[in-house]
Amino acid sequence: MAVDIIGLGKLLRLFYMTPRQLTTALRSDIRIDIARSAGTQASGGDFYSPFWSDAKNHVAGLSNLHVETEGRIARNPRRQRLYPLLEQGFLQWWNENRRWTNQEFEFLPNSVKGRYQVSELDAVVKVVNILGLRIDDGTNRIFYPYFSEDPRLHDEGARIGLWLLNSTLSNCMLDDLRILDIFRAHSFSILEHPLRGNEEELFISKYQDILDRWAALREEYS
Repeated sequence: MAVDIIGLGKLLRLFYMTPRQLTTALRSDIRIDIARSAGTQASGGDFYSPFWSDAKNHVAGLSNLHVETEGRIARNPRRQRLYPLLEQGFLQWWNENRRWTNQEFEFLPNSVKGRYQVSELDAVVKVVNILGLRIDDGTNRIFYPYFSEDPRLHDEGARIGLWLLNSTLSNCMLDDLRILDIFRAHSFSILEHPLRGNEEELFISKYQDILDRWAALREEYS
């Protein structure tokens, strides 16, 4: 089953899709899973990974995001609409919306990642591709990217995401965690979106619904 091992960002998107959007997304996922099992699906990689790699290199001063984005589009025209929107959102956030951007910072020395075992559902949620920074005031900032033009990330989804990040990244403080909605140039933290204590219950319920829906649709392809 494809959605029983899934990235956090993809799962959050599925949680808040309309029923029609969800059916379309799950059908696409099922077809890819069937093709992969048959050995006929070439792996094209994650659509957003090249952009996120370029964004992190921009933060590190190793490249210019605008130049890299133009190059990515030239090599793959499928990126022509969304990559400029991602570039605009990320640079707006990085240049204007972070109060600490004038402070010195460095990348965290070790890669921040993890896997959350959902024993109740026999599933795994992956937490990877994080931007981890150490600010010169001694604090850390751990940014998990949310790539979705629609649906956008709202309070409940942000709280579920922050709860899962905290449950997965044992070496990170909850206050350090952020989810960065790149299209909206907005980051979510517990300061503005404090946990209410029902995040795990919401997570299990919503994930169970996704798994059930996937299984029901998968039977149509048998």
